[in-house]
Amino acid sequence: MTFFGSAASPEQFPRDGLPEVAFLGRSNVGKSSLLNALAGVKGLARVSSSPGRTRLVNFFRLGNDFYLADLPGYGYARVGEDMRRGWEGLVNSYLGGRDALALCVFLVDARHEPTEGDETLKAYLDHHRLPYVLAATKADHLGRGEVLRRRAALERGLGRQARAVLAVSATTGSGVGELWRTIRASVASRGES
Repeated sequence: MTFFGSAASPEQFPRDGLPEVAFLGRSNVGKSSLLNALAGVKGLARVSSSPGRTRLVNFFRLGNDFYLADLPGYGYARVGEDMRRGWEGLVNSYLGGRDALALCVFLVDARHEPTEGDETLKAYLDHHRLPYVLAATKADHLGRGEVLRRRAALERGLGRQARAVLAVSATTGSGVGELWRTIRASVASRGES
């Protein structure tokens, strides 16, 4: 997997028609860390200790197969309203107009209840009938029993329309293989349609 480029506007999105998998979630949920775990490369996606650093859509290309798209996070309070509206516009233009979009990976923090922003994103994905999996990140911070309880609660709630609900950890690699299989199956099925 290699970094392909960053886009500040739809004109800068890839135009080659390869399938795309979008990573979405609030700031500080671990999108960049999970992308690095999927790639098996530390530092491919920049991980910041300050939430809200991803301000562009960053594309990572997996050979000639597909792209992973890291979208700006939501819910970070220290961002000005003008900047927040700009990010939301960029995300909406991406999600609303990408024929190449094969799957959304919707990330939530396994340790916490879904936020208002999470509920808003779920409603958006459901309304626009965008295919998604729900990935509960930072599962390594919870005991096995609590991971099972949180996953079951997400399956009944936020993830009830998702293709799958997975507990993942970028730190330990738990669930990363299952997420890769889900991503590859979605990309393959898009190519068959």
